[in-house]
Amino acid sequence: MKKLINAVENVVNESLAGFCAAHSDIVRMGEHAPFVQRRQLKPGKVALLSGGGSGHEPLHTGFVGYGMLDAACPGQVFTSPTPDLILAAAEAADTGGGVLFIVKNYEGDAMNFDMAREMSGKSIATVITDDDVAVETSTFSTGRRGVAGTLIVEKIVGAAAEEGRDLAALKALGDRVNAATRSIGIALTSCTVPAAGKPTFDIAEDEMEVGVGIHGEPGRRRVKLRPASEIAAEMVNAITTDLGESARGEAILLINGFGATPLSELYLMYDAVRRLLEPAGIVVTRSLVGNFVTSLDMAGCSVTVSILDEEMKRLWDAPVHTPALRWGM
Repeated sequence: MKKLINAVENVVNESLAGFCAAHSDIVRMGEHAPFVQRRQLKPGKVALLSGGGSGHEPLHTGFVGYGMLDAACPGQVFTSPTPDLILAAAEAADTGGGVLFIVKNYEGDAMNFDMAREMSGKSIATVITDDDVAVETSTFSTGRRGVAGTLIVEKIVGAAAEEGRDLAALKALGDRVNAATRSIGIALTSCTVPAAGKPTFDIAEDEMEVGVGIHGEPGRRRVKLRPASEIAAEMVNAITTDLGESARGEAILLINGFGATPLSELYLMYDAVRRLLEPAGIVVTRSLVGNFVTSLDMAGCSVTVSILDEEMKRLWDAPVHTPALRWGM
């Protein structure tokens, strides 16, 4: 294993220190705990807070800023943040409007965010993201996993929060966006967790994992590597089948890299997926391509489709200014 690290136990804290220093105009480290928060909080606004295990950067810390999150809690690599850390972030981010947790549907995340909510005594609501169509359960999750669609929920709800909507309205909007969003991923290689020092799973040079999770969990099945157009066809079929009758109209198409896939290949997949979606009745009117919800150094990608209504489209287009996502300002 070759990694640019000093000591395994310090990887997350040292990375966070560098992140906050590099983007000090937008974010800062929590005063009493290692979470990330917006440098400029808006009084009275509902605070959006998310988090989860590190190793998925730029999710979630990279989406702290204007138009998205007010704070993010990174745990250790692939490990949920503790309730104490979540509670400290919630207290720091709350300026009087209450707090909305946006939580990926993994057992540890759901449990610890819920414990923090119970401990806080604050006005807190929760949106659970569960956009992964690959499998219903996995080692890490209870029910469907929350994956790259979480970014879309954070962006749309974040824009609505900037407009001053209350906690109940933001919770309802987040649930609606999640319900309109589906994802599936494929892996060409494993990832390597620094503390483990070896790949999470073994996979042959001529194989790929269909429906892989963002922690390297197994997916639907392992098959021989196929041309990109055939891979795209299987992914699109899984998404459109799951969407059913709602697989119509305008949509966001997110092609997300897992950390080790070149942009040239991600754009190739975008072309292949888009060509398949439009004959199926889904018109791609908003696009995002890049490494946004990664799995350390895994090669592979995920496809996310989010069916848009006019309100969701307007909120997606609204200005955003974070370390990893920015437009319109």
